[in-house]
Amino acid sequence: MRISIIITLICVTIMSCKQNNAEPEEDVQGPGKVTYPASLTTEANTDFFGTTVNDPYRWLEAEANEDSAVRGWVTAQNDVTFDYLAKIPYREQLEQRMTELADYPKMSTPYRSGEYYFYTKNDGLQNQSVTFYKKGLNGEEKVFLDPNKISEDGTITQSMSGFSNDRKYVAISESKAGSDWNTMYVKDVAKNEMLQDKLEWTKFSGAAWQGDGFYYSAYDKPSQTFTGTSENQKIFYHKLGTPQSADKLIYTDPKNSKYYFGAQTTEDERYLFVYVSPGTSGTEVLWKDLRKTNAPFTKLFPGFDFEYTILDNDDDKLIVMTNHNAPNYKVVSVDPTHPEPENWKVIIAEQKELLSTVSLAGGKLFAFYLRDVKPVIIQFSRTGDAERQIALPNNGIGGTASGFVGERDDDEVFFSFTTFLSPADIYKYNIQSGKVDMYKKSEIKFDASKYTMKQVYYSSKDGTKIPMFVVHKKGMKMDGSNPCLLYGYGGFNISITPSFSISRIAMLEQGFVYAVANIRGGGEYGEEWHKAAMFEKKQNVFDDFIAAGEYLIKEKYTSNTKLAIQGRSNGGLLVGACMTQRPDLFAVALPGVGVMDMLRYHKFTVGWGWAVEYGCADSSKEAFDYLYKYSPLHNIKPGTSYPATMVTTADHDDRVVPGHSFKYAAALQSAQAGDKPVLIRIDTQAGHGAGKPLAKIIEEDADWISFTMWNVGIKHMTLSDKP
Repeated sequence: MRISIIITLICVTIMSCKQNNAEPEEDVQGPGKVTYPASLTTEANTDFFGTTVNDPYRWLEAEANEDSAVRGWVTAQNDVTFDYLAKIPYREQLEQRMTELADYPKMSTPYRSGEYYFYTKNDGLQNQSVTFYKKGLNGEEKVFLDPNKISEDGTITQSMSGFSNDRKYVAISESKAGSDWNTMYVKDVAKNEMLQDKLEWTKFSGAAWQGDGFYYSAYDKPSQTFTGTSENQKIFYHKLGTPQSADKLIYTDPKNSKYYFGAQTTEDERYLFVYVSPGTSGTEVLWKDLRKTNAPFTKLFPGFDFEYTILDNDDDKLIVMTNHNAPNYKVVSVDPTHPEPENWKVIIAEQKELLSTVSLAGGKLFAFYLRDVKPVIIQFSRTGDAERQIALPNNGIGGTASGFVGERDDDEVFFSFTTFLSPADIYKYNIQSGKVDMYKKSEIKFDASKYTMKQVYYSSKDGTKIPMFVVHKKGMKMDGSNPCLLYGYGGFNISITPSFSISRIAMLEQGFVYAVANIRGGGEYGEEWHKAAMFEKKQNVFDDFIAAGEYLIKEKYTSNTKLAIQGRSNGGLLVGACMTQRPDLFAVALPGVGVMDMLRYHKFTVGWGWAVEYGCADSSKEAFDYLYKYSPLHNIKPGTSYPATMVTTADHDDRVVPGHSFKYAAALQSAQAGDKPVLIRIDTQAGHGAGKPLAKIIEEDADWISFTMWNVGIKHMTLSDKP
C-alpha cells in the first residue's frame, strides 16, 4: 500500500432529548468566574522579512517532563480546569450516560490472511479492542493480540503492520501513550507466539516482506522524544532472528533529511518500491527488480506533483492508482521498464466523482467513489471491466462503507457500513453473485428512529457551494433556540464522511443539532477541492466554515448564543482561526490538539511535513504574510470578547506538539475581555488521539460536552432516549 503521511485526525461530537422536571434555573449552582494561573512572559522576538514578531510565551514550547516551569504551568491550568468542570451539576451524570452508551459489543470487518480470518472485538468497555483470529469462518476463535493485558491503564496499543507473503508471520507495531513512535515485533501466526525480534524508533512504517525478513522505516534515537524534529528517516532490511543492530541499510538520502521514505514489495516478491515524499502530499517512487542481484534503484514515477499507489502487479505489469493528470484519480497499468505516462494503459478511467481508494479481493478491484460525500462502490475486473455496483444499505446515503479486503482467491469478502446514528453493521459479500448478507448487526441501546439526518448545501463567501450534513431530533422546532455543534476539518485531502460516536449521541440526547461542513481543503471532490484551500488560499477554509455557522443561524437551526464549533489537529487550527476572525458568531469554541502557531509549526517533530500544505514562514515573505494573517496565535486581540473556549491537548502529543495549545491558551486568557471562560485541558499519558483508551475518551468527552452545554445555557441535563 502507498506510504502516505497524513494528519489525520478526526474525533467529533453530537446531541438530543426530553426535559426533566428540575429545580428552577436560578437555584442551579455551577462554576463562577474563572481566575487563571499566572503565565510568565519572556522576550522572544523573531524578524520575518522586516517584520518583528514577538513571541512572549515561547518558553511553553519546552517538554513538560523536562522543564519544571512548564510542568508547573500545566498542573496549575489543569487544577483550574478540573475545578470548573467539577462544579457543572450534571457532569458526572453525563459521563455515566456515555458509559452506558459505550457498553455494547463492537467488532471490526473480518479479513482473510492465508488460512486465518482476523478481526477485532470489544465486549463494551474494554480500553482497547482485542484482535482475534480463527482458521476458516467456522473455526475456533482465539485471542491473537490483547493490549489490555500489557498496561493496566490501557495506554499501550498494538496493531498489525504487514503479513509475510507466505502468511507465516506478521509484524506488530506497539505504541505507548498515544505517541507516533513505535516498537516493532514479529509474531508466528500459527503458533500465536512472539519471536525475539524487536525494532525500536520506527514511525509511520509498515513491514514489506521479502524472504525471511522485511523492509521497514526508522529514525535514529531522538534527543528529545516528544518535541525534537524527526529527520533522516531510513529504510532498513531486518532478517528474522537477528538484532536490530545487524539490519542492513537499504535507502537514505542525507541531502533531503526531512523527506519521508517507505518501502513496499509485491506479493510475488519480484519488485521493491521506495516511496519518497517531502511531506503530507506529493510522491516520488523508486523501484528495483529483486530478481537481479545488486540492482540499483531507478525512478519509476519522478517528482512530487502527483500521488501514486501501487495496488498490485500482474506478472511484469503494475496496477497503479494515481492522480497524474487526473484530479479525481484513475487506475492504470504500468510497465516498470517503460514507465512514461504515454505508455500507460487505463484500467479505470477518471470519473467526475472522486475515486477515494481501491481495495483488492477475489481477483477483483473494488473502487470506492464519493458522489457528493456519499459512497458508491463499483466492482471491476483486473483489466477494467465494470461488473457491478455494490448494493449498500440505504443506497449509501448518509453513511460510510469500508472493507472489501482479502486474498486474491477469496470467494467472499466483508464490508461495514456506518452512519451518524448507527454503529458499523458488518455484511458478507459474494464476489461472484453480488449477493449481500448481514453478518453482524450492531447491538447498541439507542433508538435512532427518533432522529433525522439530511444533507444541505450553502454558499461560501465567494459563492462556492459547500455540502453539510445536519443531524437532529425529529420534530425539533427551528426557531433559533437550539444548541448546535458545528464540526469541520478542511485540509490534507481528508474527506469527512459520516461516522458514529457516542459523544454525538450524548449531545443529540440533550437537544443539540449536529452539523458537519465538508469544507474545501478536504478530499470530498478530488484534488481541485483540496488545492482550493492550500497555501495562500487557506482563507477559503475559514470562509467556508464561517459561512456554515451563518447558514445554521439564518435557517434558525440555532443562534450565535447557542452555536459551538469544534475541530481537531488541522481542525483545531480551523476553530482557532475562525474564533479570532469572528468571535461574535460563536458561543463556544473547542479547538483540539490544534496547529496554532503557523510561524513555527515546522520546527517540531514532523511539522516540517506540513509545509507542502501550508507553506513555511521562513521560506518567503509571501508565505510569511499569508500565514501571519490567519495564524490563530498571532491574531488574538487584547480587549476582545471571545467565545467560551476549552482548548484540549495531551502531554505525549508528538504530532502537533502541546506547545501550540499552551501558547494559544495563555495568550487567549490574557486577552479575554468578556466574562466567558478560557480553559485548557491537558491530558496525561495520551497523544494526538490515536489509540486513546476508552476510559480516557469518555472522561474527556464528558468534560468538553458539559463545558459546552453549560456555556450555551443548559442548566439541567435531560432524560436519555433509551429504547
